[in-house]
Amino acid sequence: MTARSGDAYLARFHKVLDYIDVHLSEDLNLDRLSEVATFSKHHFLRQFSELFGIGVYRYIQMTRLKRASHQLAFRGGQTITDIALDSGYDNPESFSRAFKKSIGQTPTEFRKQPQWAPWHATYQPLAELRTLHMQNTPDTHPVKLVDVKETPVAVLEHRGDPRLIGDSIRQFIAWRKQQHLPPTKNATFNILYNDPEEIDHADYRFDLCVATEQDIEDNHYGIVRKTIPAGRCAVLRHIGSDETLRQSVSYLYSEWLPQSGEEPRDFPLYVQRVRFFPDVPEHEAIVDIFLPLK
Repeated sequence: MTARSGDAYLARFHKVLDYIDVHLSEDLNLDRLSEVATFSKHHFLRQFSELFGIGVYRYIQMTRLKRASHQLAFRGGQTITDIALDSGYDNPESFSRAFKKSIGQTPTEFRKQPQWAPWHATYQPLAELRTLHMQNTPDTHPVKLVDVKETPVAVLEHRGDPRLIGDSIRQFIAWRKQQHLPPTKNATFNILYNDPEEIDHADYRFDLCVATEQDIEDNHYGIVRKTIPAGRCAVLRHIGSDETLRQSVSYLYSEWLPQSGEEPRDFPLYVQRVRFFPDVPEHEAIVDIFLPLK
């Protein structure tokens, strides 16, 4: 097999992965998926499992349950029945059995208090598969130089184990709802102080931010006032899962910055969340990465 034919072969399966993401709530049967890949249905199942190391129906189930877990943890307005039906289950009972078998908690228990350690253990293989086969191509999105205005933000500071950031997100969302600061009207930012793969988990720092000028009263959520300073920034648009966000960050530092003649300013890398998973398919989520420059 030549490199060109190998790339074309992989591209047909990458198209299937994208299709599954977009159509998770629909009937994803063999005829449909093999047609998307333009492969014979008599061989498609074996081709998929040999390439990805997981059967296509298991992959679909895990992807649906991952999305369902995000809906349960971060989208309180969706009922468990709606999430079950949206995940391809005939009723909440069958959904509950599959969900508990997956991570050891029922949907109700997970919604009330997620146990993130078993969740990460369950979905780490899926994350690795998607990182390997749904790689972002940051060099296809031009880096823009922009002048950013000073932005006052309300901040919840996550400190410690990055695997527990889901708890901080839930707390942050609860405060935002209480203060009537929806993402549609108030921009969402994250300040990335360090890389969780390069430091001890105890030293991990990550700020969840919402743009607002309103006063921040004392609160039990731990929300504080900060400011994203004005200044020049290099901005790179990342489209896709957070699992491939590191590739875009790496591109900024390892390729764009050395060739640009620019120097970083004394403020951490930060991002603006533009489109959110699970509200959109995971590979269609949008994050703008800001590298502050002198």
